[in-house]
Amino acid sequence: MKIKIIFFTAGMLLIIFFSSCGGSKPENLDKIIAESQKLNQYLDRVFDEYIDRHPEYQTYLGIKKDYGKWDDISPKAENIELVHAKTQLNWLADSVNVEYLDSQTALSYHLFKKKLNNQIQDHKYRLYNYPVNQMSGMQSATPAFLINMHKISSKKDALNYVERMNGIRPLFDQLILNLKEREFAGIIAPDFVYDHVLNDSKNVISGYPFKGKDTCALFQDYYDKLMKLDLDFSEKKILLENGREALLNDVQPAYEMLMQFVQKLKDENDEKDGVWRWKNGDAFFNNALQRTTTTKMNADEIHQLGLDEVKRIHKEMNSIKDEVGFLGSLKEFFKELKENDSFYYPQTEKGKKDYISEAENIIEQFKLKLDDLFITKPKADMIVKAVEGFREKSAGKAFYQRPAPDGSRPGTYYANTYRMRMMPKYQMEALAYHEGIPGHHMQISIAQELKGLPKFRKYGGYTAYIEGWGLYSEYLPKELGFYSDPYSDFGRLAMELWRSCRLVVDTGIHSKKWTREKSIDYYLNNTPNDELDCIKMVERHVVYPSQATAYKIGMNKIINLKQKAKKALGERFDIRYFHEAILVNGAVPLPVLEEKIDEMIDQIKTKKTDNS
Repeated sequence: MKIKIIFFTAGMLLIIFFSSCGGSKPENLDKIIAESQKLNQYLDRVFDEYIDRHPEYQTYLGIKKDYGKWDDISPKAENIELVHAKTQLNWLADSVNVEYLDSQTALSYHLFKKKLNNQIQDHKYRLYNYPVNQMSGMQSATPAFLINMHKISSKKDALNYVERMNGIRPLFDQLILNLKEREFAGIIAPDFVYDHVLNDSKNVISGYPFKGKDTCALFQDYYDKLMKLDLDFSEKKILLENGREALLNDVQPAYEMLMQFVQKLKDENDEKDGVWRWKNGDAFFNNALQRTTTTKMNADEIHQLGLDEVKRIHKEMNSIKDEVGFLGSLKEFFKELKENDSFYYPQTEKGKKDYISEAENIIEQFKLKLDDLFITKPKADMIVKAVEGFREKSAGKAFYQRPAPDGSRPGTYYANTYRMRMMPKYQMEALAYHEGIPGHHMQISIAQELKGLPKFRKYGGYTAYIEGWGLYSEYLPKELGFYSDPYSDFGRLAMELWRSCRLVVDTGIHSKKWTREKSIDYYLNNTPNDELDCIKMVERHVVYPSQATAYKIGMNKIINLKQKAKKALGERFDIRYFHEAILVNGAVPLPVLEEKIDEMIDQIKTKKTDNS
């Protein structure tokens, strides 16, 4: 049966169909409601049980239940998660009548079932990663978590902060055991990874109360948060001493122990980058590509798509080069953009602050257009922030951190100002749209604010969808007249080119045995990006196999779906309803996204027919 629920939004009818998979008899309605409710309650219960087992996830969500604890990262904990996945899969098979689920709950059923099957199937690849790396390795993620996630609004919160610093030592004991397990399996990172890890680790334990000038980042953060509390100075003094002792007695030994073991791994590395060198590496990589892109594309197909896109974008770039009156070749134009100081903020504190300020301004200007583009908009606030000093050297150029669901922490667009030559002015618009608004902040905040969806859909994700939306968000303002400066429009294309080159290089490294040098040269020869930018991207490919392929594949899908909807609907096409169909189901695999757009098209056509 079909149940029509009608909402009035923006002065127009928005019709959402909840279709059961069962019969058409009205008496089935009670069964549909009951079965859907049963499944949604179960999905939220298993999500909450997962959260209970993961104190760090609790903190991400603004929950202070186990506020002084770290996640259990032992092999035993991983095996427990596998048992839970199998148990949950059996429950779905034995306890759910899919015929009596409304359409949204049926989608939740299939997404959750697929997630569990993937988790079980991928368990054999659980060692195929680097727990310490320059992107999100625990050596930097652990202090970053305390600084950015652990809020101190009471004496108890401060004690929990100290407890977590005390807990870094046993946490790193587990980390080293995990690294040993990978060492035995032959999964050892290339040399450069460990150089970054050692540098990050040294930075964490530099400055007061350790050796070195200034104050270490953790103590400074703890001090700043503590000083804002309404406590007697004597109490604050005791708490500060507790923090100092935790740093000296637990944090420092933990990092020294980690650095000693990492140095050992560094001495053992084979200087090869791709996962092809691992046992069953090719199978792992093609599996990773399918998980990342939510498609059936293999390494060869993705590689060729990248080559084709690079060729197309170069052609568009040549047109802009000619428009601004540059007489040389495209490669010479790239060189001009790299070397001309006018395209960059200066490498000064003022230059860094000016970059952040302008990024904020770009986002504020786009906010004025939101009503023309979106029906649902996020309630959560968003800020722009520079990447912290202790990790800026190794971190990526930009990334987004979701807001706390309870509103206690805004969404954050992090811009890395370590090297301003990596942050050209002509790419600022595209980068701000991607990480901020209408990009990740819109999509992620809306998803977690949705009513009626189980929590795993609100807070989970599919990289191709999430990053595809981010890259599509760079393109969308072009249709509205932004990028009025041709150099800024060139920057937009440069960002899209960058993601297209990723298709080539990621597959080149992990499937075609490209060397690090060949990979860097490909970026240098085909993009206007700074050399360090190119090096960092190649290093990212090495530690995140397949991840960087999601952006362009996801963007292409969204753009193709928009073209499909425009062709099908003609003058009835409304960009707001297209975006609503994209965003109001949370993150979904790309094939499911296409189904949602097809449903939107059918609903609008049906509405037109009903009114005629």
